[in-house]
Amino acid sequence: MVRLVHVLRFVALMLFAQAGIVHAEDRLVRLALPPELSETKFPQFLLPRFTLKTQVKVQVVGPGDPAEAQIGTMGQAVFSGMGQTWHLQVLNRDHPGTARFADWITSDAGQRAITGFKPDGVQIFDLPMKAAVTTQAVVIDGDAARGLVLSEQMCQRCHAIGGEGRRNAVDSTPSFSVLRSLSDWQERFETFYVLNPHPAFTQVSGVTAPFAEERPATIIPLEMTLEDVDAILAYVAAMSPADLGAPLAHQ
Repeated sequence: MVRLVHVLRFVALMLFAQAGIVHAEDRLVRLALPPELSETKFPQFLLPRFTLKTQVKVQVVGPGDPAEAQIGTMGQAVFSGMGQTWHLQVLNRDHPGTARFADWITSDAGQRAITGFKPDGVQIFDLPMKAAVTTQAVVIDGDAARGLVLSEQMCQRCHAIGGEGRRNAVDSTPSFSVLRSLSDWQERFETFYVLNPHPAFTQVSGVTAPFAEERPATIIPLEMTLEDVDAILAYVAAMSPADLGAPLAHQ
């Protein structure tokens, strides 16, 4: 019985020791750095700030050595300097300490530490350059005059087109000038042939599928080309939106 107690105590001590080793490993991150980066003394400035914040120590190792993460040309861009952008690549995603380091270096605190390294008052590293987002204006270059003719031929049986009265337009459908008042008017006119009820009677050459023989169009179909769609869009683009007196609510 006494011997069994000693065995159980020994097993418990071994498990406790192993748990301590695992815990210690979680608090040590091996970070591989290229020599030119290590020589700047930047790691000595940056890494202690992470350790102070998290109690996780970072050990710098050379390229090719066993490591949980590395800084180089692969992975997530984390800072720039010395003529290039430096990336953090996580090699062991299951390591808790490595995950904390990856989160920290991209946080506000980590970014302040990066830009705060100024040997002799000169800032060497900065945050990575974000790709400039360029917005290119959509050019509507259809034939607006032709678009008016097509609108009167094809669309006026349901919609009021211009300012000369509704003619044969259906009262329950919005006029072109009202549609022009909507914030998404361009998208609506560019894709009207897929918006109900248009698919039931509209065919755009090379775009929409032919009507099924057993389900023909219920009214005289509209047959048009993408060039026709562009012309109608150009006509509507030149049209003055309806003055509704208040922002238009729509679904």
